[in-house]
Amino acid sequence: MLSRLATFCYRHRRLVLVAWLVLLVGLSVVSRRAGDAYTQVFRLPTSDSQQATDLLRAKFPDTGGSFSGGELVFAADAGVTDPGVRQRLTSLFDEVRAVPGVHSVRSPYDEGPAAQFQIAPGGRIGFATITFDASGQSVPESTRATIREEAATAGGNGLQVELGGQVFQSRPHFGSEGIGLLAATLILLVAFGSIVAMGLPILTAMFGLGVGFSVVALLAHVTSVPQFSTQLAAMIGLGVGIDYALFIVTRYRQGLHAGLDPAEATRVAIDTAGRAVFFAGCTVVISLTGMLIVGIEFVRGLGLSAAGVVAITMAASLTLLPALLGFAGRNIDRLRIPGLNRTGGLHREGFWFRWSKFLQKHPWPFAVGGLITLLLLASPVLSMRLGSSDAGNLPTSSTARRAYDLKAEGYGPGASGPLIVVAQLPPATGADTVTAAFAPLSEVPGVAAVFPPRLNPAGDTAQFVIVPTTSAQDERTSDLIRRLRTDVLPRATAGTGITVHIGGITAAFDDLADRMQQRLPVFIGAVLVLSFLLLMLVFRSILVPVKAVIMNVLSIGAAYGVMVAVFQKGWGAGALGIGGAGPIESFLPMMMFAILFGLSMDYEVFLLTRIKEEYDRTGDNAGAVADGLSATARVITAAAFIMVTVFGTFVFVDDRVVKAFGLGLAVAVFLDATVVRLVLVPATMELLGRANWWFPRWLRWLPEVHVEGTDVPTGVEDLEIAGLPEPETTPAP
Repeated sequence: MLSRLATFCYRHRRLVLVAWLVLLVGLSVVSRRAGDAYTQVFRLPTSDSQQATDLLRAKFPDTGGSFSGGELVFAADAGVTDPGVRQRLTSLFDEVRAVPGVHSVRSPYDEGPAAQFQIAPGGRIGFATITFDASGQSVPESTRATIREEAATAGGNGLQVELGGQVFQSRPHFGSEGIGLLAATLILLVAFGSIVAMGLPILTAMFGLGVGFSVVALLAHVTSVPQFSTQLAAMIGLGVGIDYALFIVTRYRQGLHAGLDPAEATRVAIDTAGRAVFFAGCTVVISLTGMLIVGIEFVRGLGLSAAGVVAITMAASLTLLPALLGFAGRNIDRLRIPGLNRTGGLHREGFWFRWSKFLQKHPWPFAVGGLITLLLLASPVLSMRLGSSDAGNLPTSSTARRAYDLKAEGYGPGASGPLIVVAQLPPATGADTVTAAFAPLSEVPGVAAVFPPRLNPAGDTAQFVIVPTTSAQDERTSDLIRRLRTDVLPRATAGTGITVHIGGITAAFDDLADRMQQRLPVFIGAVLVLSFLLLMLVFRSILVPVKAVIMNVLSIGAAYGVMVAVFQKGWGAGALGIGGAGPIESFLPMMMFAILFGLSMDYEVFLLTRIKEEYDRTGDNAGAVADGLSATARVITAAAFIMVTVFGTFVFVDDRVVKAFGLGLAVAVFLDATVVRLVLVPATMELLGRANWWFPRWLRWLPEVHVEGTDVPTGVEDLEIAGLPEPETTPAP
């Protein structure tokens, strides 16, 4: 099928190119007209925090339908109650109330017992809460921008005004993907030595990324998709798209070197390297869509958006790239860069063949050394704590971070992560009864303050706020939530008929972490079983897939360990611009595993397929390992270097989640392509010898899966990637 697809796209290259251009422009126009619908809130069905949220929305409509509101946090040298300060702030509150999209503003100057808690002890710091009309969708950027302007105008002359809450946490700005693209361009120039050859993977990836952005934007209108999904899409789309195209272009150039005409070289490239791309891409897509089993809407949106981008870049590699190869023809090595990609000898005279032979003479030291390296890097993962970081980890240039610091100064670190308690009351329950029932909460260790309860007009529901002594991301806050739910609140309401739920963004993220921690082992187990079965079918072996699964776990575990060391323990956090230590975002390990599983499968198949080809041809395990490694090491190294560079540039964005993704993916790909593929795989395969290819008779009924094409012209599979004479640069037919 891929062979016929390649032939069609090559012969009808103008039609294919026009179709992709129409798709790119058309989806871009549609997504722009549809507008921004990214979300910053999520639903967690059946959780205690979700029940609190639903009750609050139903019984207290003035909350605006969302816990993820905003705050105006201010500090006045003359004191918040100073008449001049009060007049300035009151005017600000009135201006904000008039902003389209704002539901209400609750001022510390309002009447009622709760207002007194909005001015901190000492009277210098206070806050007002903002609720919005939006429910489940992010607040429009125009609303945010107007409020930012009003706050900036009100500040000055002894009054500091900052904006707090998730609504006002800075959205990540693009720029890192441009640096990654530049770095990938330079690496491809070194790898190919030709501007034309370099440009094809870049152009293919850019088409896939452009269409992918539009698809993610449109998907946000259908399901909950976080704002940072766009940068995640950029990260994955660039890395995967360039790598996939690199494999195919490399195989195409091999075909030309072997004397094939451009049409046949294109067909062979898609029928060989294209199969590996299709296999790896489908694996990533299946893994990412497997995140649907978690049952959380925004996690589903993350998985679907990432899977969509991978599927689109894979489709571009298998359809658009053959068309572009048709335009390039034999001119693919035109516009050469002097001194790059010089021809050399046969691959058995190259560095990687000599490296493999040296390693095979000393397999035990390399196997043990590689294993110890991965285990040491993975060791911090034993203390990994899932959760959600708070605004205290933002850079001080962010207004949300400055608002967080002001509230922490005035109220303590728990002020920015309050717990919203919603209580369902039996008939004829008065406010005094509710106050008396929950009065002892202020004496509970870990509780800094308890706001007085507020009843809804019907008198059947009450809500009040508990302020912890510790920050939202602190493990002690999670412990407090568990104690309140399992011990303190049940005792306080025993015999009263009151039913209590704890909500708020802090409790919701804590529930999310618990849910993800429960589902993560099941998800990882399912992915590993799938990888074992697929590799067993491809390589007709038991030990090869077992070894591959173990090594994938080790490399991903090492990446997890580095993330825990940097983001949770704070080792080197300052150098990366991380505001402080905090938990690992609860959805991050699952998302990373799904992505890395497919990426590592790509390198695994690319290397082991060449080894298996040599073994089937010669029956010599040691020679097959050396030949397979030397034939693939250069392209694997180049592909990994591109992906590491692209992922690594995202470490320097402001968003903590994107930083963690970038660091984790970069470390995992680096380890997978170096320690695993170039050290552990050849060392362990040398130690196992012919046992690598043992396959029991009772399993031989299973179907064979050919990742590489079976109809490859003689000589093409024996070519060395870097050491061949250059094809003639004559015009394409």
